[in-house]
Amino acid sequence: MLKKIFPPIHPEGIIFGVIFAIVTTILWQLHASLGIVGSIFTAWCLYFFRNPDRVTPSDSDLVISPADGIVQSITDVIPPEELDLGKEKLTRVSVFMNVFNVHVNRIPINGTIRKIHYHKGKFFNASLDKASIHNERQCFMIEHASKAKIGFIQIAGLIARRIRCDISEEQTLRAGQRFGLIRFGSRVDVFLPKGVNPLVIEGQIAVAGETVLANLKSKEEQRHGEIR
Repeated sequence: MLKKIFPPIHPEGIIFGVIFAIVTTILWQLHASLGIVGSIFTAWCLYFFRNPDRVTPSDSDLVISPADGIVQSITDVIPPEELDLGKEKLTRVSVFMNVFNVHVNRIPINGTIRKIHYHKGKFFNASLDKASIHNERQCFMIEHASKAKIGFIQIAGLIARRIRCDISEEQTLRAGQRFGLIRFGSRVDVFLPKGVNPLVIEGQIAVAGETVLANLKSKEEQRHGEIR
């Protein structure tokens, strides 16, 4: 129960938490109201870097959401060249993270990382479509045992100014494993293989490491939904 109320903190969060706490201590010495503001920001900092465990489905053919947030868009676009996924349009599922979401990102499917490419760019609002082209981003391509290739991209946002990657090329990883984070508010795009339809709907809330985005073997048509 305590672990659910007080989830683990990502190591980067501990560093920031200490910095915020030191500043807050100084603010308390200056004025109580400033100290209260500092305490709120320190608590938010620790909350932002929370790193809870997740229960990932064990089916190796499932594509799992790499990020917490809202499924902002599902569209067919030509993937970036750096993903090495060809020049045909593929279905892209974009998950937008606001500053209150968990920002630790997770591997979307079992496989081997074949490509990692960092692209230095700008910091437009990550919810804008042009962010996928102009913003700073970290691109990955993972190859499944079936030889299917899935691309996923960490995209920095208006406030997010740092992308952290904790994996390397040719690593074999499992869906749901942590691989990095973005701070503070950003987006993760997932490019599905040709012919694989998403099993989520625009506007749906996704949970990193748990929500199924697609099934490589499913023949189900793209889903639709409505607000109720």
